[in-house]
Amino acid sequence: MALYADVLVDVPLKQSFTYLVPEELQEASLFGCRAVVPFGSREVTGYIVGVRDTDDSPFELKELKRMIDSEPVFTEKTVELVRWISRFYLCSEGEAISLVIPGGRRDSAYGGLEQDEAFSAGRIERLSAEQEAALSSILNSDERMFYLHGVTGSGKSEVYLRTAEAVIAEGKGVIYLVPEITLTHQLAALVAGRFANRVAILHSALTPSQRLKQWRRILKGEVDLVIGARSAVFAPVENLGLIIIDEEHENSYKSGSTPRYHARQVAQHRVRKEGARLIMGSATPSLEAYHLMHKTEAITPLFLTKRVAGGAMPKIEVVNLLGEKRTISAHLARLMKETLAAKKQVILFLNRRGFSYFFHCRSCGFELRCPHCDVSLTYHKHKGRLVCHYCGYARNPITSCPSCHSLDVGYSGYGTEMVEEEVKSLFPFARLERLDTDTAQKKGHIQAVLERFRNGETDILLGTQMVAKGLNFPHVELVGIVLADSGMHIPDFRAQERTFSLLVQVSGRAGRYTDKGRVVIQTFHPDNPAIVHALSGDLASFYEGELIARKETNFPPYTRLINITLRGRNREKVATEAEKLARLFGQATRAGGPGLLVAGECPVEKIASNWRYHLLVSGKSAAQTHHLVSTVLGSYTPPGTVYVEVDIDPLTLM
Repeated sequence: MALYADVLVDVPLKQSFTYLVPEELQEASLFGCRAVVPFGSREVTGYIVGVRDTDDSPFELKELKRMIDSEPVFTEKTVELVRWISRFYLCSEGEAISLVIPGGRRDSAYGGLEQDEAFSAGRIERLSAEQEAALSSILNSDERMFYLHGVTGSGKSEVYLRTAEAVIAEGKGVIYLVPEITLTHQLAALVAGRFANRVAILHSALTPSQRLKQWRRILKGEVDLVIGARSAVFAPVENLGLIIIDEEHENSYKSGSTPRYHARQVAQHRVRKEGARLIMGSATPSLEAYHLMHKTEAITPLFLTKRVAGGAMPKIEVVNLLGEKRTISAHLARLMKETLAAKKQVILFLNRRGFSYFFHCRSCGFELRCPHCDVSLTYHKHKGRLVCHYCGYARNPITSCPSCHSLDVGYSGYGTEMVEEEVKSLFPFARLERLDTDTAQKKGHIQAVLERFRNGETDILLGTQMVAKGLNFPHVELVGIVLADSGMHIPDFRAQERTFSLLVQVSGRAGRYTDKGRVVIQTFHPDNPAIVHALSGDLASFYEGELIARKETNFPPYTRLINITLRGRNREKVATEAEKLARLFGQATRAGGPGLLVAGECPVEKIASNWRYHLLVSGKSAAQTHHLVSTVLGSYTPPGTVYVEVDIDPLTLM
């Protein structure tokens, strides 16, 4: 008897493909398994999503080559999720399923958790009154979605874990998402003693085979709690009872490549579909989440206003950098000296790596830019190279202007390398470590640096966003934000929100166990609203002001945005296709409905030798906006030299 397999392949084509099942494979597990299939002139991985004994295709069918899996790696529920991802994020089902399913071909030796005595923390026996109230509300309410809005250090993690314990006691499973791989290690240590080895960790630092091993454990029901970064939201927990999203505001929950999903949206879909609960939490909710909490009844807000370890909120000061001669102001340097003398620790934050930010000629104004991208090159002194942070292009530094040959040239701006050099000159005997993506290339380096800092072997930790995200260090009394202006003035409607969130989060690393916490915010723009509100601690005023501004300018959360980017190596071809697509939108747009807000070059016009144009579609009705884009793209086929990316609810328009 002939058997036919419906197979999804990771290509941007909407349909599945039918293959003949050869006789020798007809007794094997088929549905839910992967197979090697011929596709054009290549052999690729296919995902079998259906098996049948009839087919009316007029084409001569190819056969499955061989099976990759001897038992299923996905279920019917996974296929339903994949189809929703395809519909909502306007990608093919093949692109969606290759995102969801691990790519490993065989199990590796990676097991579950290993308990680390240096990091593990037991169950806190006594909750605060606020924690008790939040836990009771979650467990006893008929509502399904909650937001734990708590100040930094208020004990959100313990509320999450108590809820997880209660859900697991009911025989259900839990997914716990954190924004960074570094935080999965911190969390794993926290839960090691509480959930034994019925915990799986999923994140991008695992090899595909290690990830597959964890995935199979979850499928077999050997796991109660799944911990991971963004992609762990797809974990095949069969009887799902709870999803936790810690630090919900973080941009890393949004994928930067197709399909450009947001873990929050996927989690919301799963809990609705599977009857589970969702708890999100942060000291600085995203504006979308704040709007859902306070302007709708979609999410139930719960509040934690006090730090549980007894520490007071830190004292925050602003230093105007105008007139300062060094990157470390005199005031910050004095506080650093006092903190180090008291045998306490300092965190310095600068959201810009490298030594100097860009090369320019003082005679003619020439600025050295990446030949493949529309951005300046950054000077990295320790490498002795000028580097592009978009595509990785690097070249040797130059001493004269390539345009006018003047020798009056220099480097402007500063990054973590320059700050590191200055701090070493100010405090030569202090133990300083720098943590950014340049220093974190080596496997295990991040964890080693954080462990040394936690153990008191380091006095000063200097870093980029890695030091701002949920890390808990008991001996930190001073946080210095070297330049709060980074990212403040980029042409993006979320710039103020990002700046405010970052300032509050970084400040929250100070004084968690003491009332002596200090924060110094250095800036050239002390009157900026994000800085003023971070200084006062008045989060509600900042959010309400931002909501008013967004409403007046028709930006989210009052509209849905969909950004369509076209890219290719031929600039004229990309521009022509963008114009063609813009005409299609013009023809499909109805008065009063969604339509094109922007059509033209991207703010960063070229990345990795690809020219980039975008069309930004906006509408007050999310459903109508989505339908318009789906309809227009359904009638448009780009040439092979132009790639189209769709970003639903973009976090950046660069």
